[in-house]
This record gives sequence, structure tokens and C-alpha cells, in this order.
Amino acid sequence: MNFDQILSAIGGFGKYQKILYIWICLPQILLAFHMMVSIFTGATPPYRCRESSSSGAENQTLLLDSGAGNLSLSESSCFSSQVLLLQDNLTERVPCAHGWVYRKETFQSTTVTEWDLVCSKAGLNSLGSSIYMFGLLVGSVLFGAMADRYGRRFVLLLSIALQTVLGVAVAFAPNFPVYVILRFAVGTTISGVIINAFVLGTEWTCTKRRMLAGIITDYTFGLGYMLLAGVAYLIRDWRKLQLAISAPGFLLIFYIRVLPQSARWLLANDRTEEAIALLRKAALVNGRVLPPAVQTEKWEFLGGSKRSHSAMDLVRTPQMRKRAIILFYIWFVNVLVYYGLSLGVSQLGTDLYLTQFVFGLVEIPARTLVLIVLPFTRRFTLSGFLAIGGLACLLMLAVPA
Repeated sequence: MNFDQILSAIGGFGKYQKILYIWICLPQILLAFHMMVSIFTGATPPYRCRESSSSGAENQTLLLDSGAGNLSLSESSCFSSQVLLLQDNLTERVPCAHGWVYRKETFQSTTVTEWDLVCSKAGLNSLGSSIYMFGLLVGSVLFGAMADRYGRRFVLLLSIALQTVLGVAVAFAPNFPVYVILRFAVGTTISGVIINAFVLGTEWTCTKRRMLAGIITDYTFGLGYMLLAGVAYLIRDWRKLQLAISAPGFLLIFYIRVLPQSARWLLANDRTEEAIALLRKAALVNGRVLPPAVQTEKWEFLGGSKRSHSAMDLVRTPQMRKRAIILFYIWFVNVLVYYGLSLGVSQLGTDLYLTQFVFGLVEIPARTLVLIVLPFTRRFTLSGFLAIGGLACLLMLAVPA
């Protein structure tokens, strides 16, 4: 009897697994907060060069800005209204010497307004986002390897704890370099939560319900997407917003008591007695009985050889290498387009909060559509969605500005 047969015998997606998925789904809401919060905390409102360092001049500039309903970002915002007269009647624009004044109708403060990440420093804002994404890459390698060695439960708890503490620390960053470093660290923990929550859930779910269980977590990510729009609408100061999306992580401290280890991981690491105890508990919660054969065939249901595996197995044989390269490319393209559109929502020229909510809302029917069509075919479903998405991106070029 192999492990999947045991899971089916004790109720492959019974009450025990459903309760587990409640605990797995809750952090997904916070993940969406952290993934998309830079849309608001790193937004660049319309700005204008401050003409004088005196407070009176600043107030005057703000008054002028508030009356300029069509104020927009432009190259002229990087220069003073003063013009330097050179020889031969040539003129030269004077760079801002006293900083910038920002419109505050939409945002009370952002990282851009606090550290003047405009004009010559505008690239730093994008660099910060890139470093955060690099943190996701580092975290997937780091926490993925740790989970194989120390267990999914431990690494998931560690990732949630670090994400909460580091997320709160971001709200108190004294300068932009520290902010970027802390955001990078938060990015690593995001991967730790995503990977281990997904793996822990699927390792407790029978093969028949594994697809459904995997997509359930995506629903809560979309919910967090929508909730972020409301939270950001109510909190317009970037530090307070960062604190509001991070502090709820402390409420998950009870996970230490309720989150189980992966029985499959325990078996793979020769901790058979602990695995059987967990399986017996899952069977009891599901109203089932652990098969008696498990007690006597505990070495047989491990599933074959004990040879260790590594990421190199993905490219070891020609067929696996072909499939791995195709999937790597698909993931790269999918993530590039998804986050390129999602994080660029402020450039659409529409109400930012409403657009953010709609972007999250559209994920609900999208996930449902996947549940309907995926059981029929994986290959044509994936190809079809990629083709439709690519065509939609191309058609955007034809939309008038």
C-alpha cells in the first residue's frame, strides 16, 4: 500500500484536510498584501519643483498645484521655472535646488514623496521593485531547500514569523537603502510561505482532489488582492499602510499549535512512528480508521527506493530536459506579464483603487474557469490560455491612448 492509497483510505480530502486548508489559505491574503502594496506605497503622484526652501514659498506652490487640475508628470517637473541666461541669447533650465512639492489628493505620503524618488532618482523606485522580486527568487531556493531538510511545518512557521517582523520593520525604515533591504528580506519570506503552504496542503490531499485543493489557495490570494484596495483607500500614508498589512501576521501565532507536519515528509525521513500517529489522527477526524496493514507494511508504502533526488533530475534525461525548459519558459512569461500588468496598474490613468479591486475580482471567475476546463486536458487548456493572453496583450497596442 503506497502513501496515496493510505490518504484515500483515511479520507483524501475530508474534514482534516479542509481544516488544514483554512490555515493554509489565511496567510495567502497577507501574501497578496505584500506582493501588491508597492502599487500604493511606491506610487508617484504629480509633482512640481519647489521654487524656494522657505515655508511660505512651499505653501504658495502647493496652492498653485491644487488649482492645476491637469498637472501631470513631465520633464519640466524636474526643473525650476527659473531660466539661466547664457551667452548668445542661449538659455538653460535650472535643476530643482530645493526639492519637490507633491499633490496630496490621492496619497498623503509614499516612498517617492518621502525620499524624492523622482527625476534623476526615478530609477531607484523601479530598482527597489526589482530587488524585491529578486528576493522571491532567493527565497524559493533557500526556503525550498530548508523545507526538504527541516520539514514543511517548521519552514512555513518560520517564514510567516519572519514575514511579519520584517514587514513591520519596513514601516520604520529610516532611509531608502534600508527600505529596499528589508523589502528584499520580505520577498524571500513570501516564497517560503507560498512554496511550503502549497506543498504541505497537496501532500495531505489525495490525487483525486489535489487540483481542487491547489486552486483553492488562489481564491484567497484574489480576495487579498481586493481587500488591499479597500485598506489602501482608507490609509493613505505609506508607513501606516505597511504597518496595517504586516501586523495581522502576529495573529497567526496560534499556528504553532494547529499546523501539522507533512506525514509524507516524515516517512521520507524515516520518522515512521510520527507519521503513523498523524495519519491515525487524520483518520479519526475524518471519521475513518487507519488501515491495519499500515502497521505491518510501514516500509513498503514509502513508495520504492530511497535514492535522493535534486533539481538536476529535471534536466538529467532528454525528455525531462525538454519538458522542464518548456515549463521554465512558460512560468517566466506568465509571471512577467502578470506582475507587469498588476504592478503597472497606476499607469492606466483610471481610478487606482477601483482598478486594483477589479484586477483582484477578475481572478475569481478565472480560477473557476480553470476548475471547469482543466480536468479535460492540461496541454490544450494551457496553450489556449497562453494564446488568448498573448493576443489580448497585442490588442492593447491598438487601444487609443
